[in-house]
Amino acid sequence: MHRIAAALLSSLVIVTLADIAGAADAANGERLARRWCASCHVVAADQRQGNTQAGPFSEMAKVPGLDAGKLALFLLGPHPPMPDMNLSRSEAADLAAYIETQGK
Repeated sequence: MHRIAAALLSSLVIVTLADIAGAADAANGERLARRWCASCHVVAADQRQGNTQAGPFSEMAKVPGLDAGKLALFLLGPHPPMPDMNLSRSEAADLAAYIETQGK
């Protein structure tokens, strides 16, 4: 029974984040990326370099099966050595939407 409840809760979170990601603001995501992510990741075509151990957003955006909803969910949890950005769901969706644009 606990597995079923956990699966339903996970599905609900993913669906909710997918809905938020659909209404996300990629321009705000770019602002967040430049503030929080640019010291490690190359976040835009006009950025010269990031940390060599952190992949560029343009490559992340091309990972098969990684959509904005899954990316937003990933961004909400802590991921050492990434700093805890303490993003809201809306901010995570905005950042994920921006990252998704970098694969085009």
